[in-house]
Amino acid sequence: MQLATSAIVCALRPHGEHGVIARLLTPKDGLIAGYVRGGRSRRLRPVLLAGNLVEAEFRARTEDQLAGLTVELNKSRSALYAEPLAAAAIDWVCALTAATLAEGHGYPRLYSALDGILNAIEAAPSARGWAAALVRFEMLMLSELGFGLDLSVCAASGARDDLAYVSPKSGAAVSAQAGEGYRTRLLPLPGFLLIGGEAADWGAIFDGFRLTGHFLDRDLLADRRNPVMAARERLIERLRGAI
Repeated sequence: MQLATSAIVCALRPHGEHGVIARLLTPKDGLIAGYVRGGRSRRLRPVLLAGNLVEAEFRARTEDQLAGLTVELNKSRSALYAEPLAAAAIDWVCALTAATLAEGHGYPRLYSALDGILNAIEAAPSARGWAAALVRFEMLMLSELGFGLDLSVCAASGARDDLAYVSPKSGAAVSAQAGEGYRTRLLPLPGFLLIGGEAADWGAIFDGFRLTGHFLDRDLLADRRNPVMAARERLIERLRGAI
């Protein structure tokens, strides 16, 4: 196996005395792991930061063998690690990607979305500029892995207007009228997640995190809750502290 591609660094694990096993998300081939000789060296540590874009070359004698990996820096996001909110966001989205995607399966939409959210974190003047996009990234992750929410129509009445809640069991939308007597059992549906939805204020953004967090925890990370969901909890705590 030989593959040369651009890729986003998602996760690292020490291996041996000086090396690391890096898991990178590629545009066409999905998540791929490779062994980087000297990956903990002074030269390579700044390259192998989660969120960095690299040029990667994987080489292995067989498809079942862990590939040897060499990397060159394409785009560094190391400066963002000096900002607690940005660092927490990068930590979370990369940890989520590494923990949930099966290796060797292409997810081009997720690659584009991850690159987009990392660019937004880098470019936005404040967290308000990327927090809603991060909720949408979590929604896309659920959808791409077969756990998408149906927010197109009320599951109880068939109405397409006035959608206000989501069933925590089915992941289907519920209108305000149909959910009136069950509000305490339903999850709030923020308007910015609907097609043509409104701009997101902080209340709606936190409602979005509550919504996606329920299904991420239940459907994707139930057996890997710590430390992956802990990264998400740190991010949300820092967001609340910043507003």
